[in-house]
Amino acid sequence: MRRLLLALLLLIALPAHAGRLVILSYHDVFTPADGPITDPDAISLDHFVGQLDYLHAHGWTPISAAQLRASMRGGPALPDKAVMLTFDDGMESFYTRVYPLLQAYHAPALLAVVDHWIDQPKGTSFNYNGKDCSSACFVTWAQIREMRASGLVEIASHTDNLHHGIIANPQGNKLPPVIARRYDRATGTYETRAQWRQRIRADLTRSVREITRRAGAAPKAIVWPYGAYNQQARKIAADLGMTLSLTLGDGTPRPRREQTQPRQLLGGNTSVQDLEWMLRKRKPIAPVRAVQVDLDYVYDPDPAQQERNLSRLLDRIKRMHVTQVWLQAYADPDGDGVADAVYFPNRHLPMRADLFSRVAWQLQTRCQVHVYAWMPVLAFKPRKGDPVGRMTIGGDDGDVARLDPSRAPVRRWIGELYTDLASHAAFDGLLFSDDALLREGDRLHQAPPPGPARTRWLIDFTHQLAARVRQWQPQLRVARNLFARPVLHPEAEKDFAQSLPAFVRAYDEIGLMAMPQLDHVQRARSWLKKLARVVQRTPGASARTVFELAARDWRSRKPIPAARMRARMHLLQVEGALHLAYYPDDFLTNHPALEHIRPDISAATYPYKER
Repeated sequence: MRRLLLALLLLIALPAHAGRLVILSYHDVFTPADGPITDPDAISLDHFVGQLDYLHAHGWTPISAAQLRASMRGGPALPDKAVMLTFDDGMESFYTRVYPLLQAYHAPALLAVVDHWIDQPKGTSFNYNGKDCSSACFVTWAQIREMRASGLVEIASHTDNLHHGIIANPQGNKLPPVIARRYDRATGTYETRAQWRQRIRADLTRSVREITRRAGAAPKAIVWPYGAYNQQARKIAADLGMTLSLTLGDGTPRPRREQTQPRQLLGGNTSVQDLEWMLRKRKPIAPVRAVQVDLDYVYDPDPAQQERNLSRLLDRIKRMHVTQVWLQAYADPDGDGVADAVYFPNRHLPMRADLFSRVAWQLQTRCQVHVYAWMPVLAFKPRKGDPVGRMTIGGDDGDVARLDPSRAPVRRWIGELYTDLASHAAFDGLLFSDDALLREGDRLHQAPPPGPARTRWLIDFTHQLAARVRQWQPQLRVARNLFARPVLHPEAEKDFAQSLPAFVRAYDEIGLMAMPQLDHVQRARSWLKKLARVVQRTPGASARTVFELAARDWRSRKPIPAARMRARMHLLQVEGALHLAYYPDDFLTNHPALEHIRPDISAATYPYKER
């Protein structure tokens, strides 16, 4: 009830919609006469007509892709309430049902076609969203030429033949082919980056050539299948003349050069009321509910046992209904905080198992959670003989040994690890671990003095790592762990290179370690209250800070009772905390007990849906 009241208060406080650009994404348009509908993204004809009526009645101005491109190049500004209609896959219903309505409303639209589907020989069928389809399910080239000639419909590429999954890891998971490097089970190898680029360029070249030949004009826009793309693919498309790049997402489109534009997917037969709600952007701040998971718990040298471990994790996360999983991408079996190996193919460290990609994808697709790759920033153990292994700091008095980020070879070495992670898995965010700290006594080769300058310097390094990942994961969100001491005692910044105000400006989320035992605190309740109140007083911190509780006491090596964890969650919420997390989640021993912790860590409403 407290969570619901908070959401309502935030909702009331938000202003009604102000002028902006919205890009809508549609697929098939159906009527009751079509029979059972298997496409989850289809919309009924009556709902679509109602949406066009709503847009017209409420002053929304339909714009063309050409207008958007011109605005992106610095041309005429778009109307205050601009809406762009896009239709994916080139379904036959676009010609029979949508096109006549576009003519009636004088509304332009962008139609993205997969030319491989249109060109299928007669008699050839394939599965399309659970339906047995042939080329008859899609528009013909003659219809495309007719619509393009009207001036209302622009044709975009939806790729030649990249609208399917490809095997992207040894376990056989299929990922979108634009963002995944193909895995060859016969040889046990991945395609190289050069082979990936060649495959993407060859496909988009075929698409441009076919659309130009059959539609009469080269496509100037690329619509990425599943919304999955990366910066390298976008550059290839732009080199081929497709300067307008479109994906999916809840972000606000901005007519800026070199920006891929997000679109709102109108799936699930969206009603007019749902569209109106979305356009007014009446969204409260969504509470984050996260669990941090050790992939070391999933790993087992016996593949069958490893699969059983994964099944237990997936079942627990499904039932828990959290919004995020912070998933370990490195191996730390001895628990010393240093990455001895990683769970993805790479050029620098041993690979304990090629596991991160599979677990991340399973969590995303089966549990519908956002997966953050949890990685060290400095605490790595290079192979014996690797020269960067001698470039270390810390390691004294029990402090974690870390690589020296002031040395160029170290920065390059760590950056290449992050690039390898990004090119071998699909994930939603990065969590920079708690090893990202610099002590006052650390023997750095060259760095700013302890204090705000050093804090900013280390933040800049994490931004460089995130930029490497964004080459493959452009919509990446970034979080970073923050110790409580520099929050409660700002003068401690010099011994951490961490600062709450600086982190608020730098990161999407802050994983604040609200763990009294780390600071040897005796009166945990008063300590947590003070921590929450400091966050409340810091401008912008409440919306970004995720209070991360401990599920284990590392001093006694015993689990913290679920009842105590719940009491601490309640206390933090009373003090105004919006976002909660805990670490570790021991799904193998059911700690904390699911039915005890679920009411407080779950983002679902009661009663829980069991899937």
